[in-house]
Amino acid sequence: MASTGESQVPPWSRLTIWCLRALSDGATKARRVIRSEAAALANLPAGAAEETLASGGTRLNQRLDWAITHLARAQLIEQTARAQYRISNKGRQWYQNHPDGMSYSEANSYFGPYWPKTADVGPDPEPSVRESGVEDPDERMDTAQATNRESVGTELLDLLRASDPAFFERSVVDLLLKMGYGGAEKRGTAIGKSGDGGVDGVIDEDVLGLDRIYIQAKRHAEGNNIAADRIQAFVGALHGRGATKGVFITTSRFTPAAIQYATSVPTQVRLIDGDRLVALMMKYLVGVETKNTYTTVGIDMDYFEQ
Repeated sequence: MASTGESQVPPWSRLTIWCLRALSDGATKARRVIRSEAAALANLPAGAAEETLASGGTRLNQRLDWAITHLARAQLIEQTARAQYRISNKGRQWYQNHPDGMSYSEANSYFGPYWPKTADVGPDPEPSVRESGVEDPDERMDTAQATNRESVGTELLDLLRASDPAFFERSVVDLLLKMGYGGAEKRGTAIGKSGDGGVDGVIDEDVLGLDRIYIQAKRHAEGNNIAADRIQAFVGALHGRGATKGVFITTSRFTPAAIQYATSVPTQVRLIDGDRLVALMMKYLVGVETKNTYTTVGIDMDYFEQ
């Protein structure tokens, strides 16, 4: 799964000690073996190994590779063959002197001189980068993308809250159509009128329109959360139409009681709050557009381990 929120994976500077510990027995090991043993020795929190980068690959392997690269550049480990490493005498001494590893600032000072002066990557002096421990180019791109999405998502949510009800209803129908609903003919309608019986839109789920999904779309300000009685009323409106499926979308959130009620009734009701709404709109490019696309390249370690 993609990483959200604060990462459970330590920065590369904290992983260097575990890579050295994995090699402290003096054996020559493949890079993938070092990664595996270092991760086991580090005793990381559950879920750390599942964090992924938007650019592909796991965050843990990315940072372990970065740690191994730093150790090799500083000659604390030596490459004996293709993708094969062992600890050096210098590395043994470093390991003895730093049994608890290094902080980012300490590692930045120690490993910095080993990077080419013209390199665009490597230790970064920016405080914000130091605190997060993100130096790998792919991780920088991942962080930049996350920052962009957070900023755009906030602005998008503000625009949706400020829009008129009819526009908002059409927007959620457009989103569901982009997500693949609406059948082959992409049929979906925003009802958009008073007396709609608690339903703001309807969309076909299959080609012939034999099964339909009904939509409730409500704009609310931050903190004005949807309570359980609103979901009960929506379920009642679905029953009145003989419907079995509905989606309730809001720009705010749902109370715990509303979420519990939606999961307890036989009618299939899916709840989409403001955060998930803008995430889906950005994923399916509804109300947003792609401004720039960047491609990063890196060494394919698996290729060199064949």
